[in-house]
Amino acid sequence: MKLFVIEGGTSVAPDSVFEIGPAAPTREDVKAEAARRVRQSGYEDWRVRQFVTGVAMPVALRYLQMQISFVAEALSRLERIPDDFRSDTYWPSL
Repeated sequence: MKLFVIEGGTSVAPDSVFEIGPAAPTREDVKAEAARRVRQSGYEDWRVRQFVTGVAMPVALRYLQMQISFVAEALSRLERIPDDFRSDTYWPSL
């Protein structure tokens, strides 16, 4: 019976890439989430409608946009942005 030494798995090729895990959220991620929420609320449609027709948008919608902007600014100023920053617990709703 012959035994062979199986080579491989004992060294790492220099061009191999290891995944460490998801990267920490950035300020751009927070801004993108805020933009998504404003877009989802229909704020832009109401803003254009107000510009074209002169009919004011609902005050609650303007207030919601201000709240979302405030939350995005506050979250992006944190030293470490929470991993669950997309959670509804951080963001206002109508």
